[in-house]
Amino acid sequence: MKAVVITTPGDPQVLQVQEVKNPEIGDDEVLIRVEAAAINQADALQRKGLHPPPKGGSPYPGLECSGIIEAVGKAVVRWKVGDQVCALLSGGGYAEKVAAPAGQVLPVPSGVSLKDAAGIPEVACTVWSTVFMMSRLSAGETFLVHGGSSGIGIFAIQIAKYIGARVFVTAGNEEKLAVCKDLGADVCINYKTEDFVARVKEETGGKGVDVILDSIGGAYFQRNIDSLNVDGRLFIIGFQGGTVAEVNLSGLLARRLTVQAAGLRNRSLENKAVIVSEVEKNVWPAITAGKVKPMVYKYFPLTEAAEAHLLMESSKHFGKILLIP
Repeated sequence: MKAVVITTPGDPQVLQVQEVKNPEIGDDEVLIRVEAAAINQADALQRKGLHPPPKGGSPYPGLECSGIIEAVGKAVVRWKVGDQVCALLSGGGYAEKVAAPAGQVLPVPSGVSLKDAAGIPEVACTVWSTVFMMSRLSAGETFLVHGGSSGIGIFAIQIAKYIGARVFVTAGNEEKLAVCKDLGADVCINYKTEDFVARVKEETGGKGVDVILDSIGGAYFQRNIDSLNVDGRLFIIGFQGGTVAEVNLSGLLARRLTVQAAGLRNRSLENKAVIVSEVEKNVWPAITAGKVKPMVYKYFPLTEAAEAHLLMESSKHFGKILLIP
């Protein structure tokens, strides 16, 4: 089969399509002929040599895909050859075929094309596990997501509104903020021209928000703390603004704040299966009802993976970027 290979750690140009061996499936896995794969920031980190695949995982990038099942392992009960599915992966999505644990496979939601379903699993599992399973965002609470026009942000806005939260977003230009507003964001903040802490305080009567989902890390840490309400929860899922921060801890104590951080890729198979099950139970009905919709910015052929990465790293897009084998 053909797959995108990281020939050496570096810039997007190191991504090259090569002929490689077909993946072998275990007893609890399925083989998917890939219809589309989505690209994520974690793929760029892997390309740079900063985010290696977990032990035993595919060496090729790609953390989510959609496609048709071609084969099933001996212990697989739910899935059969010919099923149209999407899947959360530990790697290997940038290819014509990929092996996926059966517990990380989902049916394509009603109303979503097989191709566009590729952009759902990673964002849905990331947002549901962090914002809802761990930070317990609930109806009537306030929620801030940084990078509101990213794949994560666009999904987070929609599912938080579906749950009944008031949604705040930050983004870097008015076009992106307009996209967020159209999706239902209540308060849209241009982080280049506004102090998001001051705006959050102004919009909440000085209280702050209840939950923050942050992919910036160090550069925003103190400001995120300053933006939280009593019993507020900060969840960090990335470090685009660095990994080091100096913080005044008094606010955590005074307002009983919680700070958590996690990724998806290195969780256990059992933990991922629980998350995927919760996503199917809680998120799939919202997608089927048309309340949460995937937003695809552009499709690239597999041979143009480097161009797709350049677009992602330019931050000029909104929503997901998909690769088509």
